Amino acid sequence: MAMAEERDTSVAAPAPAAPTPVVPPPRGRRRPAPRRRSGVSKVRRTTALLLVAALVATGGATVPEPPDSGWASPGLVGGGGWPFAGVPLAPDQAEGASYLPDSSVVRLADGRIRLVPSGGDTPITVDASDPRVDRAVRSDRTWLAQGTVPASGGHRDMAARALLDLRLLTRPNGASLASWYSKWRYCWPRDSAFTVAAFTVTGHPSEARRVLRFLARAQNENGMWAARYNPDGTAVADGRAPQLDSLGWVLWAAWFYRVRAGAAEELPALWPMVQRAADHLARSLDAEGLPPASSDYWERDHRREEDPRRPTLGVVGPVLAGLRSAADLARMRGEGGKAAEWRHAAQRVSDAVARQFAPYGYPRSPLRGGLMDTSVTFLAPPFAPADAGVTVAIGDAERNQALPNGGVLPGERWSGTPDVAWTPETALFGLNAAASGRTDEAMSRLGWLSAHRTSLGVLPEKVGPTGMPAGPAPLGWTASLVLLSLSALERPLPIP
Repeated sequence: MAMAEERDTSVAAPAPAAPTPVVPPPRGRRRPAPRRRSGVSKVRRTTALLLVAALVATGGATVPEPPDSGWASPGLVGGGGWPFAGVPLAPDQAEGASYLPDSSVVRLADGRIRLVPSGGDTPITVDASDPRVDRAVRSDRTWLAQGTVPASGGHRDMAARALLDLRLLTRPNGASLASWYSKWRYCWPRDSAFTVAAFTVTGHPSEARRVLRFLARAQNENGMWAARYNPDGTAVADGRAPQLDSLGWVLWAAWFYRVRAGAAEELPALWPMVQRAADHLARSLDAEGLPPASSDYWERDHRREEDPRRPTLGVVGPVLAGLRSAADLARMRGEGGKAAEWRHAAQRVSDAVARQFAPYGYPRSPLRGGLMDTSVTFLAPPFAPADAGVTVAIGDAERNQALPNGGVLPGERWSGTPDVAWTPETALFGLNAAASGRTDEAMSRLGWLSAHRTSLGVLPEKVGPTGMPAGPAPLGWTASLVLLSLSALERPLPIP
């Protein structure tokens, strides 16, 4: 996922700020009284809307991101037909618009319908009586009905929207994009792994399989993946070093798919990918049992960490989950030698965590007084068995990262914008609560995420200090985490 405060500094100069789409205020917060606008203000507002709409259409410049503003689009328009193309709704069409239930077809404020015709990639606006509207809606609803839309706590609408958005972000070749816009319009193996799990847990194994096969094709012979990929599957050559946590997440996703979907027939096709990744991880461990220092989900140069010599918990946690997953996949395949080898490697990592991170309360970097971050959840359900010490550390991290708007920062003393919450990190705490049986806590996190969606009901990347969405919407990683959390409340998730 593109964590903008930590990377992608080579962006175009910002254009004038776009107005925020209308979003329902969080529960318990009164909506401020509307202000009168002068004629000059209206002209400025219209000009800004047209400018941002043009930027959205061309994708040629970076849309500005003030700390508490909305993004250039509150969601994607679809049409229900292969290849499930998703096109952002222009901001001048967003006010008063809404999705037709259980679909990616948008009803505009004037009653007309915005959709992408089946087989096309360009949106059109038609009368509500146009037969293409009914076909598109039926197609979306049929796809949802092929699986399960989790509905815990009255959040079915959020789940259906998240699931439909994941489908719009997944290309026919299996490239699952982080979001639709500019520096987010790429496939990160890390994010894709969670997309696999979300499609699997909601009963859409063919989509999960398509993403896994994309990852298998993209993998290097040495078992590594590039930091991110273009939608066509080519690696992005921007100087970013490969990120070791991706191997662990993809291994976990392959195991999750095999265990939850019962897809034994897929294991032979995926086995070369699994073996290359797990062998790479096992060989990478040092004498202490730790993998080398690497960038993780923050995508920050490891030399900027508190302890640049050793890996962060954001690397170690996924590596541990990945090696445990690979060992179980080997056992299921009858590869006893590999199962024992990878199980031994996983035990070495687990022992290293107990020696290097546990004494300090599981901080991001293994040192006394180290700062906490959300990656402590990677050592807990659904990625690892429950541990009392880790549970305490998760509570510490939540308190240290909490913001007045109800969300969390990615980490303690976050170097980015200090009052903007990130939805993936908030959702990771919610997922851990759901997978650990702390239902009230999970429902609180999910309720906050639901209340801070865009005006179309889409999950954004960030939430500003006054509760307004910020960052691109939808964000695939957050959508996946929400679906996993809601599913965990209905049926326990498997734990490697």
